[in-house]
Amino acid sequence: MIHRGIQYTIIATAEPDIWEWRYELDSSIKTGRTQTRLAALAARRVRCKIDAALRTQKQTNSHP
Repeated sequence: MIHRGIQYTIIATAEPDIWEWRYELDSSIKTGRTQTRLAALAARRVRCKIDAALRTQKQTNSHP
């Protein structure tokens, strides 16, 4: 899946209601796990993390 130009993946684990996610931003790979029953909610949480990372990156790049 792609959000704001960033490709991310979400994979169900063997544990019930646990999802593993992964995305790459500026050659840095971010991974994690989230607990929810719904794949759509897991995807939303990853998109929120991507948005936060992009905001942080934008703030870092705007300061000399």
